[in-house]
Amino acid sequence: MRIFIALDIPEEIRARLTEFRERAQRYAPGARWARAEGLHVTLKFVGNVNDEKVPEMKSALATVKAAPFDVSFQDAGFFPNPKSPRVFWAGVHGSHALEKLVASIDQAVHAVGASLEDKPYRPHLTLARAGSAPGTNHELKQLQHFLEKEPAPRFGTMTAHQFWMYQSQPQAGGSKYVKLERFELE
Repeated sequence: MRIFIALDIPEEIRARLTEFRERAQRYAPGARWARAEGLHVTLKFVGNVNDEKVPEMKSALATVKAAPFDVSFQDAGFFPNPKSPRVFWAGVHGSHALEKLVASIDQAVHAVGASLEDKPYRPHLTLARAGSAPGTNHELKQLQHFLEKEPAPRFGTMTAHQFWMYQSQPQAGGSKYVKLERFELE
């Protein structure tokens, strides 16, 4: 089972992101665009886990303690950079509390066999990826023209009260994400 841990986002923020994404799609129709229902803030990508390990991982995540905190969604950009874009993203800005939560989750799942992160955490929402066909990287570059015409996007702010364990089910047209367990922040 393919597992990740994430924050869900409220419908009003999802709607603003969707409207922004729909305007942007005209500039890069060949990119692989994220579906609105799949938008989430990944805290930890665990990867493939044996079904028997999932209850153990849920127990470990239940020990994570953190208070609710605010997360704002604004700005847009590219990974690894605008000259060589592979991913078009919307910015996610959390306080130090977000970084602490990510580190606590990483440690909790590591205690039951997941690998520790070796890269710095860069919170974002993936809106599009360059396709595998030649030239789609160039298509993402066209989004720079879109961003130059647009005011800096602001999608809203939420208070994170919980995080979720998700299962990712690969399908044609993009993965389906199934919520397996909710963990409250208190």
